[in-house]
Amino acid sequence: MFETLVRRFADLVRSSRKIIAFTGAGVSTESGIPDFRSPGGIWSRYDPEMFTIDRFLHDTEARKVHWKALSGDDFIPGNARPNAAHYALAELERMGKLDCVITQNVDGLHEEAGNSPERVFHLHGTMREAKCLRCGKGYPMEEVRRWVLSGTEIPECRDCGGILKPNAVFFGEALPEWELSESQRRARECDLCIVIGSSLVVYPAALIPQYAVQSGAKLVIINRDRTSLDPDAEVRISESAGKTMSRLMELLRT
Repeated sequence: MFETLVRRFADLVRSSRKIIAFTGAGVSTESGIPDFRSPGGIWSRYDPEMFTIDRFLHDTEARKVHWKALSGDDFIPGNARPNAAHYALAELERMGKLDCVITQNVDGLHEEAGNSPERVFHLHGTMREAKCLRCGKGYPMEEVRRWVLSGTEIPECRDCGGILKPNAVFFGEALPEWELSESQRRARECDLCIVIGSSLVVYPAALIPQYAVQSGAKLVIINRDRTSLDPDAEVRISESAGKTMSRLMELLRT
């Protein structure tokens, strides 16, 4: 069954001219990055209420919890590297098939795997950088993590003393306007949308594949759990992202 489904997937890729990939936490779990909602996921260890923008801005204890968690390996392990699914998407771009990656992830692994930064749209921001909320100065997250690991409980801007915040979107924050509108536009113009590792339950990001389907694009879903768009999918594969995308690329290379 798996082989039949992947061969159908490969046929869809071959016949498509403008593909978008919509990725969620499941594309990065094989890189050692936990997802949020599964048993044993991040929200089974942390209270999501501690990760609202309001708590971060107004509660110093909450900021301490944030930075302790974000500077350890609970969210993004320091040794996390792209996996086969990330590399496959980068190869699809080099083949001229993939228009863009629209991701809910904040780990930056798509760019590390080789996707062009201008073709990756981060709907939930990125954990690769922190920014001062007063003067706007940016800091590489690895630098800020070193401060925390060396004893700084709440890192501040070295220029103005303002609050530093990861560039990820917190609960209660709006999604970045340009990334969202550009993602919507590209979804409406694609002819194939590949959903990888998302259960499509976090809105408004999860609307992106719906826009593609409503505009006539075909849909492929690679996800272990069921999604609300399964009935609309031409191909639905419940195997891992790495296994599926690796086999896809083998078929496309022959």
